[in-house]
Amino acid sequence: MDPSKVHVGSWLVLVSLLVLELLSSRGWNRSIWTSISSFPQQNETSSLPKDELKAALEGASMENKTLVITVVNKAYTKEGSLLDLFLQSFQLGEDTQFLRNHLLLVAVDQTSFDRCNLQGLHCYKLMTDGVDFSGEKLYMSNDFIKMMWSRTLFLADVLRRGYNFIFTDMDVMWLRNPFERLSHEGEDLQISCDVYNGQPSDWANPINTGFYFVASNNKTITLFDTWYAAKNESEGMKEQDVLGQLMREGVIERLDLRVRFLDTLYFGGFCSSGRDYGKVVTLHANCCRTIKAKIRDLRALLNGWIKFKGQSNGTSTEQSNSTSTVRWPIHKACIRSWRIELNSTSTLNQTSTPSNQTSTSSNQTVIHFNQTIV
Repeated sequence: MDPSKVHVGSWLVLVSLLVLELLSSRGWNRSIWTSISSFPQQNETSSLPKDELKAALEGASMENKTLVITVVNKAYTKEGSLLDLFLQSFQLGEDTQFLRNHLLLVAVDQTSFDRCNLQGLHCYKLMTDGVDFSGEKLYMSNDFIKMMWSRTLFLADVLRRGYNFIFTDMDVMWLRNPFERLSHEGEDLQISCDVYNGQPSDWANPINTGFYFVASNNKTITLFDTWYAAKNESEGMKEQDVLGQLMREGVIERLDLRVRFLDTLYFGGFCSSGRDYGKVVTLHANCCRTIKAKIRDLRALLNGWIKFKGQSNGTSTEQSNSTSTVRWPIHKACIRSWRIELNSTSTLNQTSTPSNQTSTSSNQTVIHFNQTIV
């Protein structure tokens, strides 16, 4: 036999014995394993999906995990659109400029997501399989209702992640910092109204889900889960009406929620507003059917706000209201859009209802219109 082969074989046996001895040593195992585990595990982590929502929420939130959220689609992002007016209100408002840094735009299509990024905002893309939310969604259309429920499901997820937020529709103008007007006495939910009856704790106030503040806790998470679960039993109803129905059926008491309904003098809208530039905090273009009408009337509102601020001469605008000559604009375009819709509804009623019931149905609609618009 070749002596060199014997020599090599002996060395292999010796090395094998040393390896077995080392493997039996706990200290060696721990030290070696610690060193190995400190290396980046690229093959394993690269296959895990990145939590983009977590990153978006962390980027937009304040230190107390509070932020402002709105939803945008392609129809809202054209030049001179609702997005432009919305952001302009943050720029023109009192103590609202910094809030832009804590605003998260939830885009429901690629075009609006790209436009959001061009604006240098915090953006998150929320896509729903099989649904195209890019176009204008007329009030109470099937796609409108689907988009509202998709929004509710998303916001429930945000609450579960421990974030408090103001949700605002994009057709809400921010003229003052709402955090300074909201109550800070442990309320779970503070929500705007179409019409305010003067009682901040009365759930008979007709709510509007276009603007509200909600604190993240077990009670509000359960509320949102209950709210979304009612979707399947509420065909043809928008999420706002379903939440209002749940409140009338006692969900506030069952969950022991502290809810405050916001005064329209400060958190107003086209349905009902104090019409006072010296008081208004946010103004919502509700009771308005089309984007075109909203843009026209909200632009008039902002133009009036600019003139009103110019007359304050550096003093508080709340103090200067009594001497201001700026008149609150009439929401002509939105009133016209609602009247067209009401006339269309009335015509349908006349063709599908016996003649002796037509006037009653029509009168009820007109009464409702007068209560909420004029």
